[in-house]
Amino acid sequence: MSLDLAAIKAKLTQLNKTDDRRNNLWKPEPGKQTIRIVPYVHRKENPFLEMYFHYDIAKRSMLSPSTFGNPDPVLEFAEKLKKTGDKDEWVMGRKIEPKMRTYVPVIVRGKESEGVKFWGFGKTVYSELLSIISDPDYGDITDVMNGRDINVEFIPAEGSERFPKTSIRVKPNVSPATTDKAVAEKIVNQIKITDLFPEPTYDELEQALAEWMNPENADSDAQTPSSTNGEAKTESNTSEPQKKEDVSEAFNDLFNQ
Repeated sequence: MSLDLAAIKAKLTQLNKTDDRRNNLWKPEPGKQTIRIVPYVHRKENPFLEMYFHYDIAKRSMLSPSTFGNPDPVLEFAEKLKKTGDKDEWVMGRKIEPKMRTYVPVIVRGKESEGVKFWGFGKTVYSELLSIISDPDYGDITDVMNGRDINVEFIPAEGSERFPKTSIRVKPNVSPATTDKAVAEKIVNQIKITDLFPEPTYDELEQALAEWMNPENADSDAQTPSSTNGEAKTESNTSEPQKKEDVSEAFNDLFNQ
């Protein structure tokens, strides 16, 4: 029997994509850590990236094309279910409609040499960050030269606590995102969020919906969920920090400051 080269290539692509997510996504560890939100270079006016995902379709999360204003067959089906007047079908429609998760590019203090990561969070943290930025006493905490670091404390769900808790505290002093030119270049050369979460085609989502509705007909070797936990382990940067003026010049080239 000959090898199925197409299946092998698909599996290799899946493994590579899993590694890309693991290396480029940041998830707070239990305890306290400090991060800095930096501008998203592919859309400089707003670093907050609102992404919509299907978590209950197929065996992996899938980005909804509605994120970019494009047609989504799963969302279309969910809307039809919610309009039938049947309570159970309304609940099912709510279950499969895409859910929002917001991502921002960050650098992690103490791990700046690893470059930019993308931190994903829910509505509570998002609302709190927007409230802080809209406060004139804080202003644009994402500014590369005059922004502010953020302390993030993560408490996992344990014992009587059913849900994990993430709390944030913005530091009072302004500071540059980095004084190291090598780190500044990594901020400038960050990847696109869609490199980590590619937009599926209409047909791919239709197939995922069909398999969800008829699981007995689904491919037994379907893809498993991609893990987004873990962080890249790289060698620390032992070079001496560059002058603030050099870093400022590097940022100026990109952000026209």
